[in-house]
Amino acid sequence: MSDTTQLVQLSAAEQAAAIKSGDASSRELVEAHLAVIEAAEPQINAFLQVSGDEALAQADAFDAKQAKGETEGLPELAGVPIAIKDMIVTKGIVTTAASKILEGWVPPYDATVIEKLKAAGMPLLGKTNLDEFAQGSSTEHSAYGPTHNPWDTTRVPGGSGGGSASAVASFEAPLALGTDTGGSIRQPGSLTGTVGVKPTYGGVSRFGAIAMASSLDQIGPVARTVLDSALLQEVIGGYDERDSTSIPMPVPPMAAAAREGAKRDLHGVKVGLIKELGGDGYQPGVQARFEEAVQLLQDMGAEVIEVSCPRLEYALGAYYIIMPSEVSSNLARYDGMRYGLRVMPADGVPQTAANMMAATREAGFGDEVKRRIILGTYALSAGYYDAWYGSAQKVRTLVIEDFNKAFEQVDVLVSPTSPSTAFKLGEKMDDPLAMYMNDIATIPANLAGTPAMSIPAGLGDDGLPVGFQLIAPQKRDDLLYKPAAALEAALEERWNGPIWRSMNASWLKNLAK
Repeated sequence: MSDTTQLVQLSAAEQAAAIKSGDASSRELVEAHLAVIEAAEPQINAFLQVSGDEALAQADAFDAKQAKGETEGLPELAGVPIAIKDMIVTKGIVTTAASKILEGWVPPYDATVIEKLKAAGMPLLGKTNLDEFAQGSSTEHSAYGPTHNPWDTTRVPGGSGGGSASAVASFEAPLALGTDTGGSIRQPGSLTGTVGVKPTYGGVSRFGAIAMASSLDQIGPVARTVLDSALLQEVIGGYDERDSTSIPMPVPPMAAAAREGAKRDLHGVKVGLIKELGGDGYQPGVQARFEEAVQLLQDMGAEVIEVSCPRLEYALGAYYIIMPSEVSSNLARYDGMRYGLRVMPADGVPQTAANMMAATREAGFGDEVKRRIILGTYALSAGYYDAWYGSAQKVRTLVIEDFNKAFEQVDVLVSPTSPSTAFKLGEKMDDPLAMYMNDIATIPANLAGTPAMSIPAGLGDDGLPVGFQLIAPQKRDDLLYKPAAALEAALEERWNGPIWRSMNASWLKNLAK
């Protein structure tokens, strides 16, 4: 099997099977995806760094081991290439968090998840674009230009992880890693027709993830299928003593749950419709696809009931106090002293350390990052800490209580992932509050630390992807995968195949000529 367009349109599990059967080598897969990256990037801008030489060397090393019979015991995805959100450090590969303040920085170590991918023999294709320091919902706040949605390149791919989602949706990579602080994996998944998963907080090590909001950040999979996500989460999951928030627990059997779900029998599964995340505020096409998906769950035997989580209406407000507060603390380290950008004060300005820090941060941070630092610093300031940050943390506790009560009644909760399909580039750049509303359905899971997933639910009235969100109890990530895989299979039958195969990828057509 050598046809580039055929190889890249296989799911990651199918690519892994091709390696195992000898129909493809890891090098062939890397070369195929590098060819697509070269063809697609002028239109998409999903990658900030392409590590082609490193990926080919890693693929060759895996192929050599395979030839010697030394790959037994490796994960199923061994040899399959992957892209990495540029919020995750990679030894020897420039890592910038899409910010000028880290331009050219080469980390001296790998994140834990990168060590696990390398141990699994998975070549790293490169680093993907994002909103600067993961702060945004459209990937328009990158210091290196916006990423475009491969379904319609005049539209955003969502954010902050739009680069990873677009890379997977455009066949530049079969898999990617993202980080999810308030929906930064799931919301781009919804807008690009990909599967995005936020694991249980602490279920995947955050060691080596550049911190945005430490109590909310979580690394997770970006893929085209539910099974691919399960297989990848099993590779990167597990306890890490270097991460003080890591949970000492076994990795849940997610791939087995996904394969069981593909049988489309959901008898005994209880699904909760979150009252507060339904109704007004969603595009008609988004709401219609959601209702159709819920009906499919019922048709497969699931019991569907409405549950109320009344404190969720306060989640967005609480999040936009907690998150900027942690941002203001975490980003204080970027001061021009130790690493990254350094800008000296202008002539005539005293050449002091304080003035150097001010000049560096003014030049190095973009508008959205500055906005959140200011908001967070205000919320943490004397006289306001209890009124703002303290109150937000109390709301967070109430959100957790709401989820716990809901999970006494059901196995999983469901809602639309995003209120709308992909919007036009530039449409919301001058209205931060409208931009923040894109995360209204995804933020609660981050506040509560619960696992959550977005899968494609079909196309909206405008022909653009719509996402369906599932939320499970903490540490029960496997409960997401059975209903998600069942719904995926039912939707594929309804839509005559996965929606990602129907995307008009002009760059693939050009490669095939």
